[in-house]
Amino acid sequence: MAEISLAQLLEAGVHFGHKAYRWNPKMFPYIYTERNNIHILDLIQSTQLLKEANLYLESAARQNQTFLFIGTKRQASSLIALEAKRCNSYYVNHRWLGGMLTNWVTLKNRIVRLKALEQEEADGIFNLLPKKEASLRKTELEKLRRHLNGVKDMEKLPDVAIVIDQKREITAVKECRKLGIPVVSILDTNCDPDLVDIPIPGNDDAVRSIKLILNSLTDSINIGRSKIS
Repeated sequence: MAEISLAQLLEAGVHFGHKAYRWNPKMFPYIYTERNNIHILDLIQSTQLLKEANLYLESAARQNQTFLFIGTKRQASSLIALEAKRCNSYYVNHRWLGGMLTNWVTLKNRIVRLKALEQEEADGIFNLLPKKEASLRKTELEKLRRHLNGVKDMEKLPDVAIVIDQKREITAVKECRKLGIPVVSILDTNCDPDLVDIPIPGNDDAVRSIKLILNSLTDSINIGRSKIS
């Protein structure tokens, strides 16, 4: 299992929550104190719950389950893609398109279209088309890549979702809950712990905090995969 110490969490600023007036009272059990109108999370709990999340993901990976990383905010976007690729998983790091999971048939059709356009591009067909038609197809291809590149090889619904910023990705979280897909999520002080299965109380705004936690979760997936017999 990927081990992260309390000192590492402290150094990465994982304990910093939002301004006190933005809090969700359901997060009260995970809050240590309030300082300068900022809620401070209890890192002892965060350390333990991150450990439990790592154990869960390692076990799921050992069972050959699939993972979908979700995080579209600017601070998380590139990290989401990097860590998902590092553990050979899927990701959405631009805008979440409503129905990406609950309307799976439509998503699969869009993926088929993406792959068809990519094949046309590779075969040089765009160069044979009238300039306007070629431009339209290139624009469509860029848009589909931006939204679907991280899931274009996902042949079925994921077994587990890993979410950064529950508030921003609430549509994705609700789709996962509707479909019974377990959600592992960093929970800042403005989040609702009732909407996730595996909570990790922590700062979901700071790049260092997101990077440390994501890195740990990805390491656990890779450890689990290495133990598949």
